[in-house]
Amino acid sequence: MKSMKMLKKAQAGFTLIELMIVVAIIGILAAVAIPQYQNYVIRAKLSKVATAVDPVKLAVAEFAQNNGGVASIEADPWATLGLGEDGPTATTEVSGIEVTEGTGAIVATLQNIKPTEIDGKTITFTPNDTGTTALTWSVSSTSDDPAVTQAIAKWK
Repeated sequence: MKSMKMLKKAQAGFTLIELMIVVAIIGILAAVAIPQYQNYVIRAKLSKVATAVDPVKLAVAEFAQNNGGVASIEADPWATLGLGEDGPTATTEVSGIEVTEGTGAIVATLQNIKPTEIDGKTITFTPNDTGTTALTWSVSSTSDDPAVTQAIAKWK
């Protein structure tokens, strides 16, 4: 009879303390995981920005090679660069891309990435025209968000 009472008591379930410990552990993990996930999503969206700018970078590099540098890029460069009259189409992450006259710097305006901190900011890809056949690019941004800084560091 005594063993039946012990068996029923063993099957009673979890104590309140055990459940509170599990909830606390889940809360701590969520507090760490959610910001990391948001940072990951931002960096993934920024990789789409780099992908949207790649055809323009290629066109600027080809123009520099064919014309002895980027100094002769005009104010409305799309036809000159072979990208049509309107230039590249906007994406969900890039509201517009401009090429600076005379320097060939590509400025991408950001959208739909992080509403208050990043949207409306720009990322600038500046060609380092050393007079050789290959261009290298410097990347900078008007945003000081850590996710943007991390993404730019990987692009360099």
